[in-house]
Amino acid sequence: MEEQNENQINIELSEEMAEGVYANLAIITHSSSEFVLDFIRVMPGVPKAKVKSRIVLTPEHAKRLLSALQDNVEKFEDANGRIKIQNEPTGFPMNFGGTMGQA
Repeated sequence: MEEQNENQINIELSEEMAEGVYANLAIITHSSSEFVLDFIRVMPGVPKAKVKSRIVLTPEHAKRLLSALQDNVEKFEDANGRIKIQNEPTGFPMNFGGTMGQA
């Protein structure tokens, strides 16, 4: 029988959760005791956007997430080249480009 490392945990990922949820906007707020990350999907021509997922983190875990994201972005760029960020002003409304379609 195999020994399991006592620091190892089993993580279960359901089929529904494995599909993921698309978001193209994140809003981060914080208090003295927590960080709240709201992931939102904004679509062209739709005046109302919905929060698709909310994650609440302690400040320590928020900093660990920041470090993990930085590490992964660096690894991605090493393998695939620099990620280009468009120099667009931040704010609303989001510009999806192109013309508005008509039905």
